[in-house]
Amino acid sequence: MNKNQRVMLTAFFAVSFFMFGWFSHSVYIPFYKISAPSLLDEIKANQTLNVVLLNSPSTYYIGPQGPQGFEYDLLNSYAEYLGVELKITAANTIKEAIELSKNPDIHITSAALAKTKEREKTFNFGPSYFEVQEQVICNRRLLERGKFPEDVEDLAGLSITVGESTSYSQVLQDLKDEGYDINVSLTSEYSTEELLEKVSKNEIDCTLADSNIYAINLRYFNEMVLAFTIGKREQLAWVLAPDSEKLEENLYAWLNNFIQSGGLAQLKDHYYSSVMFFDYYNTKMFYKRLESRLPKYKNYFMKVGKKYDIPWTLLAAISYQESHWNPEATSFTGVRGMMMLTLATAKLLGVQDRVDARQSIEGGTRYLRDLMKLVPIEVQGENRLKFALASYNVGLGHILDARKLALKMGYDANSWKDLKEVLPLLSQQKYYQTLKHGYARGNEPVRYVEAIYNFKNILENGTQEDEKSVAINTIAH
Repeated sequence: MNKNQRVMLTAFFAVSFFMFGWFSHSVYIPFYKISAPSLLDEIKANQTLNVVLLNSPSTYYIGPQGPQGFEYDLLNSYAEYLGVELKITAANTIKEAIELSKNPDIHITSAALAKTKEREKTFNFGPSYFEVQEQVICNRRLLERGKFPEDVEDLAGLSITVGESTSYSQVLQDLKDEGYDINVSLTSEYSTEELLEKVSKNEIDCTLADSNIYAINLRYFNEMVLAFTIGKREQLAWVLAPDSEKLEENLYAWLNNFIQSGGLAQLKDHYYSSVMFFDYYNTKMFYKRLESRLPKYKNYFMKVGKKYDIPWTLLAAISYQESHWNPEATSFTGVRGMMMLTLATAKLLGVQDRVDARQSIEGGTRYLRDLMKLVPIEVQGENRLKFALASYNVGLGHILDARKLALKMGYDANSWKDLKEVLPLLSQQKYYQTLKHGYARGNEPVRYVEAIYNFKNILENGTQEDEKSVAINTIAH
């Protein structure tokens, strides 16, 4: 074999080994390649979805039937879709929620955050689920003073307060940089909801709020009014953990199906539709239903009231406040019947059919009696009943929180007169962030108890008039 043949043979074998190695790598190695599990895989494997939720009325809070809020319900629906448990870490401010989102164990942060260009530089946003516009909200008395603003230039001379580290503060700073005369104060002490309340109380002239936050608070703060919309429409979106591509894809697919099924529209209707607003003092309608509906159920209230030694007029007043004496009443959250019982409470009380008027009235009465037993023993007399009624509305946990707060503030924690002064503070961040059960709309149980006693008094006055009429007629005959 000459030299040229040896060189060619060597080259042939070299090329052959190279081709064999390349072919082996390309064909066989992928079969044995093991890819690292994605974040979505880990969530499913651990059976837990870890989320940060802002503790506020538009996001997440503990209601009388447990956790609720628009974004809580939305994320809970997603967790149910995945078949995992929703584990919540509550944040009291947007700033705190952003800090908590950096925790490596957190998968999603939900704090009604607008997906702005500035934030997209820092955060990994998931799908948008709500469109909002930033709005200037002012006290209606500015109309009387001739100072109600119609555009940005009219803000000159008005006191405006917004939360720091919010998109509102950035909007106002940008306007100031453009040369507008705006007197703005930044605060880390108050939430957007608390600032809206301050506007309604005429403590500040104006603030900024997203349209959804304004809508959900309009029913409670009737002295505030929309001045004008500022800025373009923005999308609210969740902040996702880094390297969560599969989770993001899965969220997009799920949310699209949720929207198509009507689930998102139903949630929006529940939390933002004015049809669902409570009307505590509609006595005109009460008198109408007093004649048209109560006679059908009056005997049930009287029998159950006698059985449990509770005035039937009180039970009837509770039922009117809960369902307007409609045995088939149903709320979005699933509470049903004359006394609006949850399914879990009904089972606990042995109520088999919540829309059966007799069963619902007896079940609701037993539930009230049980709440009265759970009220601390130091609370006595009529106070005990009012504490139980407030618990029926907002949950016993928040009432116990209010008692602790009352003690700290030097109030009588066993007196309803004092407690109803403290309860509204449960909606203020500086108070609720120190309490076990967090945020609550403390004004509601106060109005709830007052409304029930108002209806109860009307019923008792009517009963006395009926008894007088019977006595007169008996004498006449």
